[in-house]
Amino acid sequence: MKAVIKISIFILSVLAFLAVLPSHAQRVKDLADVAGVRSNQLIGYGLVVGLPGTGEQSPFTEQSFKTMLSNFGITMPENLKPKIKNVAAVAVHADLNAFAKPGQTIDVTISSMGSAQSLRGGTLLQTILMGIDGNAYAVAQGSLVVSGLGAQGLDGSQIVVNTPTVGRIANGATVEREVKSPFSSGDYITFNLRQSDFTTAKRLSDTINDLIAGSARAIDATSVQVTAPRDIADRVSFLSVLENLEFEPASPAAKIIVNSRTGTIVIGSQVQLLAAAITHGGITVTINEVRNVSQPDAFAEGETVETNQSTIDVSQTDARMFLFKPGVTLDTLVRAINEVGAGPGDVMAILEALDQAGAIRGELVII
Repeated sequence: MKAVIKISIFILSVLAFLAVLPSHAQRVKDLADVAGVRSNQLIGYGLVVGLPGTGEQSPFTEQSFKTMLSNFGITMPENLKPKIKNVAAVAVHADLNAFAKPGQTIDVTISSMGSAQSLRGGTLLQTILMGIDGNAYAVAQGSLVVSGLGAQGLDGSQIVVNTPTVGRIANGATVEREVKSPFSSGDYITFNLRQSDFTTAKRLSDTINDLIAGSARAIDATSVQVTAPRDIADRVSFLSVLENLEFEPASPAAKIIVNSRTGTIVIGSQVQLLAAAITHGGITVTINEVRNVSQPDAFAEGETVETNQSTIDVSQTDARMFLFKPGVTLDTLVRAINEVGAGPGDVMAILEALDQAGAIRGELVII
């Protein structure tokens, strides 16, 4: 009875503590993960059957098909080559969630391993999914859902929409073995920040210590270690309280991310410019090639001659210069670039030039 009263008082104090937190703070569960509470990757090899002639005739598919038949007591002659255009060898993979129990189901993804044209309409036969330790953790089977499609004409022309060689089975695998988690062992639980930051780690530690003094300490820029109850039920309740605590994470580092392949540019809110002048102008060069034919008169003894005439036109747009004072923020930078009328490629060149001139207070990352 005393334990129940203590827990009730503890929960009431937590609710009162949460009520006074600032509204712009974020929950612990949105910023950090609990060490040891993670998913595990599973993989397996299987056969998809029932395809409408879109399968494959490969050596490893034939071998797998014969092995499957032998498991059912059917022996095929060695020199017999089966026609199995309705069968495809596939790789099956899935993520086994933390604390998944035997009997529960998980989603699986199926991908063709050979030259199958499509997996649409196929059925995955019983496939064992194994973990990195070589043990079987789940068994998959069922009808595939394939979003892609393909069509081919007699002249060899074809069209492919999305990816018809990859399918999915919702709840297609049954868990057969549980992965042991270190969550219930030891005297501590550890929160790992999804984005490492010393300031954020300290603020998380301070927030937990404001609730339970001396229970948390920041180990590094990623991990915060918290003393936790030994009893598993108390530990679950304790973690439920901690993951709903709210605190304000540190502001991110000043960065500009440039993706040169897609033309995507992301500028962080902390980026500022030192005093700098920017000018932008474009030069367009157009080259036209025209062939002229010189035809002699009917009674002349000349020959027809072809001549090439090239025309080169160079045009230059007006250049504009912008002068920035020290401490210019992101808004001013974006507004000025928009006034210049620069495209993504020009913006990349401007940012690179500013970085080389040392006028950017932040890190320029080009991927």
